[in-house]
Amino acid sequence: FYRLCNIHTKAETNATSTASLLAPPSPAASQQQVAVRGFQTSAVSRDIDTAAKFIGAGAATVGVAGSGAGIGTVFGSLIIGYARNPSLKQQLFSYAILGFALSEAMGLFCLMVAFLILFAM
Repeated sequence: FYRLCNIHTKAETNATSTASLLAPPSPAASQQQVAVRGFQTSAVSRDIDTAAKFIGAGAATVGVAGSGAGIGTVFGSLIIGYARNPSLKQQLFSYAILGFALSEAMGLFCLMVAFLILFAM
């Protein structure tokens, strides 16, 4: 996050009359203010942003573990189904490949989101 740091010059802080406050600033003073006043980020703010990126990427990576569990369940069910009815081997295998592809796609989406959080934001 960026925040605007306001830094007052000595002329602004020592001004006591309202006339000097209401008078338009000279071009030299406005250039000095532009040079002094700028967008800055503090070290704490950058550390918080970095920590938030890592936490978000870690949370997105949890989906990859779920994908691995899903793939294990799909092929475990394939083995059980084949043991119960060996004549349906080809049909069961095609269903298992479809389940594998869908589960793996979800894992890859989670991994892609984790990389986007880390490197694109």
